[in-house]
Amino acid sequence: MSIEVKVPVLPESVSDATIATWHKQVGEAVKRDENLVDLETDKVVLEVPATADGVLKEILFKEGDTVNSQQVIAIFEEGAVAAAATAAAPAEAEARTAAAAPAAAGKLDELSPAGRRVATEEGIDPSKVTGTGRDGRVTKEDLVNHGKQDSAPAAAAAPAKAAVAPTPGERPEERVPMTRIRARIAERLMQAKNSTAMLTSFNEVNLAEVSKLRKSLGEQFQKEYGVKLGFMSFFVKAAAEALKRYPVINASVDGSDVVYHGYQDISIAVSTDKGLVTPVLRDTQNLSFAEIEQGIVNYAKKAREGKLGLDDLQGGTFTITNGGTFGSLLSTPIINPPQSAILGMHTIKERPVVENGQIVAAPMMYLALSYDHRIIDGRDAVLFLVDIKNQLENPQRMLLGL
Repeated sequence: MSIEVKVPVLPESVSDATIATWHKQVGEAVKRDENLVDLETDKVVLEVPATADGVLKEILFKEGDTVNSQQVIAIFEEGAVAAAATAAAPAEAEARTAAAAPAAAGKLDELSPAGRRVATEEGIDPSKVTGTGRDGRVTKEDLVNHGKQDSAPAAAAAPAKAAVAPTPGERPEERVPMTRIRARIAERLMQAKNSTAMLTSFNEVNLAEVSKLRKSLGEQFQKEYGVKLGFMSFFVKAAAEALKRYPVINASVDGSDVVYHGYQDISIAVSTDKGLVTPVLRDTQNLSFAEIEQGIVNYAKKAREGKLGLDDLQGGTFTITNGGTFGSLLSTPIINPPQSAILGMHTIKERPVVENGQIVAAPMMYLALSYDHRIIDGRDAVLFLVDIKNQLENPQRMLLGL
């Protein structure tokens, strides 16, 4: 039975998607739930899995093409994998390969964006690669496999010369098109810069008490809930409590209106190889420390595996970003529209502080709050930061909702 492979339903905020990579080619056997193709949107890369065992019968769009929600992009023939895989005789397979060879002698501009990057980076002539794609087209996988075949003998023959050093005086350049996700990130950053009156306020927090709490209860916490007790849950909890007391920090601008949200959906900035994404922890005002940590771990895993869905990234009323994981001492984070504020965490450094008239070393962190000055006054921004500082320096306050 033939099954139409369709683009998943896209939300209203995502108009279309781009065919990024076909992982299966026409005539190839596929198992149920195996990924057929990656679709890149403005926000995430979506996988389209096979709904049954069978064979990919026809590909209707090549890599780099733009497709819309629910559009048919391929035809899948449901059936036994073993029978489908052996249906083509060896002679027919050889005939297909022979027919594909002349068609593969395409130019570089006939490749998909991903294929062009591989060909350019590896210095591969696509006319010398046998294509396995539709109508004999050369795919990214063809180029990668061709590069592996070429590099193996060269490495064996001259291992000492494997690294190619630039010619003295050479000034190499490479032009690579932005991915849709990177282009969207750039667009939103410019939107925040040009459409908000952004200002940043700073403070610092002594994390000695939080550190003691993590040290004394961390092991028991992990045994009980299966996740580590990290710093981020304290910041999320403190932010959720502070947002209740300063609701304008949790608000957003819609035209000439200010929208106040009666809930705290906090976006957590996560860095991936495709760019920064901000999955949302929903209703953080009702979450326990364990639920927050479990949510963060789940999002981090999904981000690493490229499995974040559009629903994971929709909404959010406030954002927390942690540049400290990369060693940042101080920065001015950019607002995540349509939100009106973002909290920046930074690296923890032992610094001298005065306690009870004595100079002691303490684990200190600089905090930064960037906010839209159109609706948030400096007073509210500063008091919000002080509120977070007070909760983190006295963690029993947030445990009691004070």
